[in-house]
Amino acid sequence: MTTPRSASSARSEVRQIAPKLIELSETVLYGDVWERPGLSKRDRSLITVAALTAMYRTDQLSGHIERALANGVTREEIGELITHLAFYAGWPAAMTTGRIARKVFDETKP
Repeated sequence: MTTPRSASSARSEVRQIAPKLIELSETVLYGDVWERPGLSKRDRSLITVAALTAMYRTDQLSGHIERALANGVTREEIGELITHLAFYAGWPAAMTTGRIARKVFDETKP
């Protein structure tokens, strides 16, 4: 599994404060939950970006948008996700996610 740059940076920062949290993230969340066969990583990425948008968890969005692209979600699909969520999660949340996605797209090869 490839770890997005922003995710690995965040993990490094938090590891100094809460090493067990990072260990659980790496072994349980990414080592088990993300590897379960019931959903593809692509679908898990769509769900995760949607959940982070709806909960307005902007610190985690960049890394998960990067991960979504790496897992086969297209830029167009991310745009559709953002548009769809504007009506369910709120316009400000969608606009913020759109701005974050733009930055990730600008930094990521198509």
